[in-house]
Amino acid sequence: MAAAAGKALSPPYPHQGPVGESGLGRVSFLGARLPPEVEAMARSLRELDKETFRKLLKVAVSALEGRDCREAVRAIAESASLPDAQLAVLVSGMYLLLREALRLPTASLKQEVFKEDLKELRSQSKNLGARQWTLDKITRLSDGRCRRIPEDFIVDFATVAFGNRRPVLEATIQQRANKLPRIEDFKWRVDVAISTSSLARALQPSILMQMKLSDGTAHRLEVPAAKFQELRYNVALILKEMNDLEKRSVLKIQD
Repeated sequence: MAAAAGKALSPPYPHQGPVGESGLGRVSFLGARLPPEVEAMARSLRELDKETFRKLLKVAVSALEGRDCREAVRAIAESASLPDAQLAVLVSGMYLLLREALRLPTASLKQEVFKEDLKELRSQSKNLGARQWTLDKITRLSDGRCRRIPEDFIVDFATVAFGNRRPVLEATIQQRANKLPRIEDFKWRVDVAISTSSLARALQPSILMQMKLSDGTAHRLEVPAAKFQELRYNVALILKEMNDLEKRSVLKIQD
């Protein structure tokens, strides 16, 4: 399936994507599977007035900045008479939605695409067939009630995700992100066991590796030469497949 350079590819088959995919035939910024927190939040938003929504949105933004929001949530619960369970659903869903949007650079997630993805949020079964999806799509287009997030709420979400505070929020998320320890020192050598309780391992070469990580821990590994060659081959194969995928025009970001 070839396409002209610089043009988006159209799906050659009926859309059968799982929950979370956009109706435009592409995957939403939230992923191929709609997070349950976002889905529950979207359903609960229809019951909120705009003032309460904006207060909760402010709480979600404060949480993204690493602030303690317990007092603010308690005040909203008292003034809006919302149960704790519903507040937890709303705040966690808003937090996750904004965090996923802020993780993507604006070059790959445009504001218009962000708004369209929010309009397309829907609560569907994860195993709908193509025919059922088509019927649901027709119903959604003819009946605005299937759009879970009100239009003015979508505008407020976009203002946060693409507004003046975006650089601050991006920096905070990056600082708070979980990071795996780095390799600070690595040593290796080839060893041959001359005397061993297993005849199968006698005189068989193995690779001894010792690595020191940035968290202060040290790890020692022993891998048979045959297994090391298998690992090397599989890593090279994965790198080749990744390189081939990057060359496909459908995966290139278009302005």
